[in-house]
Amino acid sequence: MDYKFLNCDVQNFIATVVINRPDKLNALNSDLLDELDQLLDSFRNDPIVRVVIITGAGEKSFVAGADIAELAALGVSEAKRFAANGQRIFLKIERLGKPVIAAVNGYALGGGCELALACHIRFASGNAIFGQPEVNLGTIPGYGGTQRLTKLINTGRALEMILSGDKITADEALAIGLVNKVFDKDELLAKTFEFAEKIASKPVNAISWAIDAVTAAPDLNIDAGLDFEASLFALCAGTNDFKEGTTAFLQKRKAEFKGN
Repeated sequence: MDYKFLNCDVQNFIATVVINRPDKLNALNSDLLDELDQLLDSFRNDPIVRVVIITGAGEKSFVAGADIAELAALGVSEAKRFAANGQRIFLKIERLGKPVIAAVNGYALGGGCELALACHIRFASGNAIFGQPEVNLGTIPGYGGTQRLTKLINTGRALEMILSGDKITADEALAIGLVNKVFDKDELLAKTFEFAEKIASKPVNAISWAIDAVTAAPDLNIDAGLDFEASLFALCAGTNDFKEGTTAFLQKRKAEFKGN
């Protein structure tokens, strides 16, 4: 399927998705979100896609936020639907069952920061800028920023960013745990793809269940979390990849995982 605001290329089991509205600094509008929704659905059961990378077109911006013209036209009921729709799509990223990596190449503000937060791993270029400046528009983050940012960097730091509306640099984001690594802007995509290839070489079921266990952890008490982990560990033991991985280790050879 052709998309107006997204480019997608699949190589070596890795789908690289480029948000493509450079004239608007890749700001999210309703049509773009609809396309992202459809593309994510196509990835879920596609065996050719094991890892997804999301980045923005150009060097200035990952996603500079939501489309302000759309925001300005919202009434109360429309705003609730607007937020719920974005939350649903970003939750789909988090629950895709496959690793999603944000390659943040410039501005990641408002909805753009929230998009990065919904991804499982965040790499940034040295010129990346993060922020939740919604308060400057008289509103709050609506695509999950108040929830995910709090879980990722703690309540105090999340409130500092959200209440001030201040922007932070890539190095500051790294220092507070908002991003995993920072690369030179010319190396960002290559380094992200290199990491994605490493994950794509692993057994797909173990990767998927590991994501499930880790993302569920903040919402479970320790007993429930350990039980969930043990259940997923048991599912792994029933796969051919588990047998291959353990046998290969004992035979001192490289495992050949088949994804089952």
